[in-house]
Amino acid sequence: MTQRSRLLIAALAVGVLAGVFLLYTQPDFMVQMANQLWSCF
Repeated sequence: MTQRSRLLIAALAVGVLAGVFLLYTQPDFMVQMANQLWSCF
């Protein structure tokens, strides 16, 4: 693996983690996700 591809993968991982963190800070989103999860059962 080249240095550039490692940097790209790391930047992508940080971006995904930041996006997930921002979604967890929105209570309405979390309630909606919990309701969707329970509706599956």
